[in-house]
Amino acid sequence: MTAKENVVFRPPAGLTRTTGEKDGAEPAADPGAATGQLLTRVSARIEDLLAAERKTWDDVDARMTRPIDAIAHLVAAGGKRLRPTFCISGYLAAGGVLDGSQAEDAVVSAGAALELLHAFALIHDDVMDNAPTRRGRPTVHMRHAAVHADQGWAGEPRRYGDGAAIIAGDLAYGYAHTAVEALSGPARRVWNHLGTEMIFGQQLDMSLAAELVPDPALARYVAVCKSGQYTIHRPLALGAVIAGRDDLDDAFEAYGVAAGEAFQLRDDLLDAFGDPEVTGKPAGLDIRQHKMNLLLALAATKDAEVARLVADGGDWDADRLHEALRASGMREEVEQRIEDLVSTAHKALEDAPLAPGWRERLKEMAVKVAYRET
Repeated sequence: MTAKENVVFRPPAGLTRTTGEKDGAEPAADPGAATGQLLTRVSARIEDLLAAERKTWDDVDARMTRPIDAIAHLVAAGGKRLRPTFCISGYLAAGGVLDGSQAEDAVVSAGAALELLHAFALIHDDVMDNAPTRRGRPTVHMRHAAVHADQGWAGEPRRYGDGAAIIAGDLAYGYAHTAVEALSGPARRVWNHLGTEMIFGQQLDMSLAAELVPDPALARYVAVCKSGQYTIHRPLALGAVIAGRDDLDDAFEAYGVAAGEAFQLRDDLLDAFGDPEVTGKPAGLDIRQHKMNLLLALAATKDAEVARLVADGGDWDADRLHEALRASGMREEVEQRIEDLVSTAHKALEDAPLAPGWRERLKEMAVKVAYRET
């Protein structure tokens, strides 16, 4: 992009504060405290797993620890921990408690697995997008390519970097499945759906980018697979079934699909109009990589100039397309769509039999994911 825009995304006044529990609901303890305790244990479990693996393979040869270090480096760089948070939230909202039980331990393992699965997805996604940074740091493939070049090793630095990242991503995928090896029955089925949907969503995302198909319905399906289901609905459902509640799935799906689409639209807006110093990612990366995201697909069907520029195929002019997006008015239209989706997510919870305090907590979480700045 030729110019950097400082865009601050804040929720409309009506969504900044939820309306309170229904009459007759019990006063709730702070749901955030229990969530925080379990998230701390999730982080510790990941650290312990990676430390044990590093010790095992370092005894064989120090080179074998490189993919483990790549995973640890990415996890330590921060991130929103959305998927573990939603999984833990599903467990607690379904009545799960912190009592030292097998179920409590299982939801910690599931949270760790979700974060490792996300590391796998991010590492591979960065290779496919040739992204230079992630969470404000060089991506795995770029960092390893730089090491190769600095050391003067044989072969192409780029291919070495890509290969190192693919191995690190594969290892993160394996560790994710190791973390939940004790899951069975409904929980195992939810876990399997979650990973499969995300991968097929990525396949469709890649295909639409190559074929330059401005199809909002398909772009929305990608958003549902990669955000609605993978990020919100399935983690919530996983936590709930660990707590012994599979009756919440319909409510969690309606909530998750709406909040997930809002999450993805915010992601698209941040990519197009956000500040890289805040987001930790380059601005306009989707346009430069010819990604037919939901924002661009919607704009291409409603604005003639955006449609014309998209139709240029592999010769996209990123700066002109960015300017056309800005002038199209789609940012304002998408902001309204996000507001409507958050309202839909809120309504999905109205009659759900949740533990005290959790209806409001989940409503607040929908607002946070839809109006985040990173």
